[in-house]
Amino acid sequence: QVQLVESGGGLVQAGGSLRLACAASGRTFSRFGMGWFRQAPGKEREFVAAINWSGRSTNYLDSAKGRFTIFRNNVVNMLYLQMNSLKPEDTAVYYCAASSAVMPGPGVNEYDYWGQGTQVTVSS
Repeated sequence: QVQLVESGGGLVQAGGSLRLACAASGRTFSRFGMGWFRQAPGKEREFVAAINWSGRSTNYLDSAKGRFTIFRNNVVNMLYLQMNSLKPEDTAVYYCAASSAVMPGPGVNEYDYWGQGTQVTVSS
């Protein structure tokens, strides 16, 4: 079992920045590929970014490239998502997720554990 707890969400104006954090506990964090997803009201959960176990490989939603950065610290069992140049369309609940795959992809079904989510609201 892996327990995931997100933090760092909030209300920000368009063009602003937020850093989301995900604290992991339980099984060895460094064995898991990790991802961030988001879900806006009335929409399906959407892949945002993924990172492999070592942090050396990443993958992003096209609209997140150049604005968002996913990174991890395996010493303190933390996953992060730095979000810059935020847009109103980035408004959603953001979830971190853990996958037994070394480098998980964008599919929701590739992930085994999920956090409870943190709300990000971007005002125009």
